[in-house]
Amino acid sequence: MAYKDRLLPREKVFRDPVHNYIFVQHHVILDLINTPEFQRLRRVKQLGPTSYTFHGAEHSRFSHCLGVYEITRRICDIFQRNFPSKQNNDGLWDDSQRLVALCAALLHDLGHGPYSHTFEHIFHTNHEDITRRIITSPNTNVNRVLKTVSADFPEKVASVINHTYPNPQVVQMISSQCDADRMDYLLRDAYYTGAQYGTFDLTRILRVMRPYDGGICFDISGMHAVEDYIISRLQMYMQVYFHPVSRSMEVILSHLLLRAKELSSKLPTDSPSTPYMLMPFFNHHFDLKDYLKLDDGVLNTYFLQWCDNQDAILSDLAHRFLDRRPFKSTKYNGQNKYLIKSMKEIIKKVGYDVKYYTATNNSFDLPYDAYDPKKKHHTTQIELRQKDGSLVELSTISPLVKAVTGKQLGDERFFFPKELLSTDNNIEIFQPYYEKFQSFIKNDHIINQKGER
Repeated sequence: MAYKDRLLPREKVFRDPVHNYIFVQHHVILDLINTPEFQRLRRVKQLGPTSYTFHGAEHSRFSHCLGVYEITRRICDIFQRNFPSKQNNDGLWDDSQRLVALCAALLHDLGHGPYSHTFEHIFHTNHEDITRRIITSPNTNVNRVLKTVSADFPEKVASVINHTYPNPQVVQMISSQCDADRMDYLLRDAYYTGAQYGTFDLTRILRVMRPYDGGICFDISGMHAVEDYIISRLQMYMQVYFHPVSRSMEVILSHLLLRAKELSSKLPTDSPSTPYMLMPFFNHHFDLKDYLKLDDGVLNTYFLQWCDNQDAILSDLAHRFLDRRPFKSTKYNGQNKYLIKSMKEIIKKVGYDVKYYTATNNSFDLPYDAYDPKKKHHTTQIELRQKDGSLVELSTISPLVKAVTGKQLGDERFFFPKELLSTDNNIEIFQPYYEKFQSFIKNDHIINQKGER
């Protein structure tokens, strides 16, 4: 079937609060959207427990995937208008690559499970690996739709997500330090959380993007728009993604699933409280069919059931998660880390199981990573195209980006039940340790502000 024959008679649109309209022009894209595997993403939140901190963050992986598709579609349009390939290997855009780029963009998050990263941590799954399995398995509707393009098309789409597709331009559209995925989730998450940190000039960035034989670069005239994007991403991580309340709810969720997993081995198979849809994951024997049955609603239903469970810890953690009763947290560092042991001992004496009621959690992000030959792994760096056609790496000419390049930003926190600080509980032995923790953090902050370290 010829490329032009795969177009819809009339384009379809999805109304979107971030991109206004999302345009669907290819029949295969519409068919993919209508598959059960893709529709499942409506039932998986993009930001998981973050909605307990920013109540508007109820948006789904479905809307994000559509957004990544739309940005990729716009990039393809711009490349085809302004940088169409004239001959083989000229480093310009070959529009026959459009469909594989669009499908990879649409499907890139297909393998996310309920509550995404917390679920992955407990059950040792990998959403990218599962995405590739969904795309390449002959038992999925997604695979059958992709095969209408060609027999090997599913493998091509999976290779883009696996970063092994031979055209780096297509790979970098979906996965790089300035890609359609990051650009959509920053704008979308900023919109739904109500934060302004993630906003940047998307239109300008797309206008200065251009293909070359090594992938995608940006005209140097657009450097400030790219700088703004880098800083916006930094601010979203510091202010939204690493928010201590969101991380606290993730800790509770993680401990809740861990407790359920440990109790599951003691449940009789005919018990009405047996979480049948989670048992394949508790037993480490799940397949794609088991995985695709799960979404946030399934887990929430089990959480509601567990609120009435006879196990006090499982019941309490379920209530804490559903009723939004986050743990308290405090930052720690090398100077005061030794206090954690004493705090845990006190928490244990008070009657809490420290395995389920305490946690250490570190959240760090690398705002920008420039190439370092000493590293085994590095992300694709952002290249700027100068007027003479030569390329220069962003951090070498941007003082702003250089200031954050290679720097891990974030903090480490110790989580514990908030009740321990309540005067009603009168747990006087705990308070001095907590205050000592806080004094370390305060003094360290003052020292750093003065530049004495």
